[in-house]
Amino acid sequence: MLRYIHALVAALAIFCLLPACERQLNLPEPEPGAPGFTDTEIILGSSLALEGHASYLGTQTMRGYMCYIKHINESGGIHGRTIRVIAYDDSYDPPKCLANTQRLIIKDQVFALFSYVGTPTTVKILPMVKEAKVPLLGMFTGANALREPLSRYVINVRASYYQETGAVISHLVENLGMTKIAVFYQYDAYGFDGLTGAELALKKYSLAPVARGSYVRGAQDIEEGLDKIMASGAQAVVMIGTYGPCAQFVRLAHSKRFNPVFYTVSFTGAEELARRLESPSDIVLIVSQVVPPPEGPESGELLGSASEYPVLLKRYFPEDKPNFVGLEGYLNARVLVEGLQRAGRNLTREGFIDAIESIQNFPLLPYNDLSFTPSDHQGFDKVYFTILRNGSFVLLKDWSLIKERMEGKTSEGDGES
Repeated sequence: MLRYIHALVAALAIFCLLPACERQLNLPEPEPGAPGFTDTEIILGSSLALEGHASYLGTQTMRGYMCYIKHINESGGIHGRTIRVIAYDDSYDPPKCLANTQRLIIKDQVFALFSYVGTPTTVKILPMVKEAKVPLLGMFTGANALREPLSRYVINVRASYYQETGAVISHLVENLGMTKIAVFYQYDAYGFDGLTGAELALKKYSLAPVARGSYVRGAQDIEEGLDKIMASGAQAVVMIGTYGPCAQFVRLAHSKRFNPVFYTVSFTGAEELARRLESPSDIVLIVSQVVPPPEGPESGELLGSASEYPVLLKRYFPEDKPNFVGLEGYLNARVLVEGLQRAGRNLTREGFIDAIESIQNFPLLPYNDLSFTPSDHQGFDKVYFTILRNGSFVLLKDWSLIKERMEGKTSEGDGES
């Protein structure tokens, strides 16, 4: 319908500019049925960072979901239809994301939008999603703006940033006895959301950040923020940023002999963050995750049926190693496919939303059932914690060991929380 309206407007504009003798309208007929699928395929649209300073996040998200979609297509598809994803690069830039989404909805006529990456990019398209009534599912962001107020057409799979920051503040205060906690954040919608989550969590303990430092998205200008936080004597720093600036922050802090507990949310990209750090033994760096580790001794027990992710990744993208970001993309695809299966052969956008809302206690991950309702469009709620050890992130099991390590009593600090 939107495509038809835009064609009509364009035709009328041209019509008005023509001489009277040439004014003949040949308007396109409205396309029958819901947009975005044929008898043989379902077409989805995705805008994510495939180039630039956040490209690791976009690339791994896409390869995570594509390894499962390729598997489904080779197995016969969904009710006889294969899935095709049209993915455009937005380089983590909101205007580019907006332009991509307009193109996906109006020109490409996709059935749904899928696996967008980032808060400042995704929140920009929410008015368009609402107006077009097109489903938006599985975003790699925990932003509260995608959850409140509830939108029928926005489906979140992962836990929120409020849940991530709330959980870590609880551990820092209750388990480690800390009262001086600072926040270092990206100066945009993503950083503001994480900052608000940390402030709300601290408020429960009658605390507030002892310092706030920020940096500009896409830049590495972290010195001013670091100086403010160092001057506060913070015992811990909550970092809401991407892997590049966060790695730079930790490196520079360490060089200045400032070694609090460093923490960052899942969006940072744990594997790329670890790769950019030389991981000195006296750094304590924690990353919360919304999915369990895709590799390691605990992964089999925590992944359950999602243990096929490393297998499928090796099959379709053999150059990649399993990672947290890719696993989240894979899980988004699992939810997508389950919704399409339940929606049936007579596919509509509204029927697809109804099908997602019917998913209850779906055993996708052990100890972390997936559920949706008409009043709750977030599937998972569990938060995992990982700690940097020997160049990689492993499950954090015992927070008391971090306290001992900070006091110089032990060099070990990993174990499941």
